[in-house]
Amino acid sequence: RKCSVVRTYCGHGIGELFHTVPNVPHYAKNKAKGVMQPGHIFTVEPMINVGTYRDQTWPDNWTAVTMDGMCSAQFEHTVLVTEITEENRKGYEILTMRENEPEMVWDAALLQR
Repeated sequence: RKCSVVRTYCGHGIGELFHTVPNVPHYAKNKAKGVMQPGHIFTVEPMINVGTYRDQTWPDNWTAVTMDGMCSAQFEHTVLVTEITEENRKGYEILTMRENEPEMVWDAALLQR
């Protein structure tokens, strides 16, 4: 099944203000620029839809639903960019990771382009 990613919302930086730059889009061919550096904190919070990526917000100004009424799922993690060291070879720490939560691993061989 083909899924889509909502484009209305994106991850964001966290600093003195909670929602701050940079914007972190969760879809390809976006216009985001810049490079994360050690010490930067940002969120990853995609909404993955079974159908269209288009969404609408209900009159409560909070609830987001898909335009086609299909199912959608959303999650959020907060990530700290770190130096790559012997102890931390990844260069990041997921600050919101729960104990025993499986961690997704990037595998370029699985990319479909």
